[in-house]
Amino acid sequence: MSDERNGPFLPKGRGALSAAVTGYLRGDGPPPDPDTALDTDPYGDDLHLALYVCYELHYRGFTGVRPELEWDPPLLAVRAALERRFLDALRRDATPSGSLDDVLGGLLVEPVRGTGPSWFLQERGELRHLRAYAVQRSLYHLKEADPHSWVLPRLSGRAKAGMAAVQYDEYGAGRAERLHARLFADLMADLGLDSAYGRYLDDGCAPMLALVNLMSVFGLHRRLRGALVGHFAAVEITSSPASRRLARAMKRTGAGPAAEFFYTEHVEADAVHEQVVRHEVVGGLLEEEPELAADIAFGVTATTFVEDRLSERLLADWAA
Repeated sequence: MSDERNGPFLPKGRGALSAAVTGYLRGDGPPPDPDTALDTDPYGDDLHLALYVCYELHYRGFTGVRPELEWDPPLLAVRAALERRFLDALRRDATPSGSLDDVLGGLLVEPVRGTGPSWFLQERGELRHLRAYAVQRSLYHLKEADPHSWVLPRLSGRAKAGMAAVQYDEYGAGRAERLHARLFADLMADLGLDSAYGRYLDDGCAPMLALVNLMSVFGLHRRLRGALVGHFAAVEITSSPASRRLARAMKRTGAGPAAEFFYTEHVEADAVHEQVVRHEVVGGLLEEEPELAADIAFGVTATTFVEDRLSERLLADWAA
């Protein structure tokens, strides 16, 4: 029995750990010993591909993989060990240096001139750079909003209402053709890329896999609901200016109307979302559970840390 017909194919392993996980899902061997995660690079390809594969079972699954493996106890034990390795590293390397107000305030400061991928693409990116960028971002944007929806049952009051309002927009406000994941698929078509869900998993670099895994680990654990809200705040606060730069890059290179539209849509939508997230989602959660302030701050700083690692990797690849 195979999983959903639109699920991607299992990727190739990038090390002993990820190869063992994919082999187990194929029925070719036992699951890896959870203790093997202890000696694996917490930011490396092997760990993050293995973790991404474990999480994908909670999204659309993989073609040819039995659906019941989503809740397979030996595989869940491996996933838990991978999560601990990743989260322990983040708590060591991305500890907030100030209060939540300080952390959120830092996101609101837009540099006069930045150095990240959106700045590079706006000023001198070529179509090949835009394609490479879209390939990486497709690992999230083709499931856009899904990791964040897991937090909805864990919120109440203003926080829940605000989160649901933003998610409604992300899911196209009731119109299938306006789903943000659909809009990104249209962007990929304009760039001459295959827009099939999960098509470029084998091409995803470790920092991009880590970024999607960050959303998944925060979303799947109720105890990390504050961190998920912090992550969401970081994304929405910084999205509008970056989207404006990327829209300019798409227009300057003649990438196509759908490619440009995806980002112009985010310029407008995320400027509104930023206000809702800060005042209703974050504000509402703190009103009901003020003890989660530190977790929200951690979600922000962890997101910034992982995004910075992705930016460094992309710029290094393009420079080469």
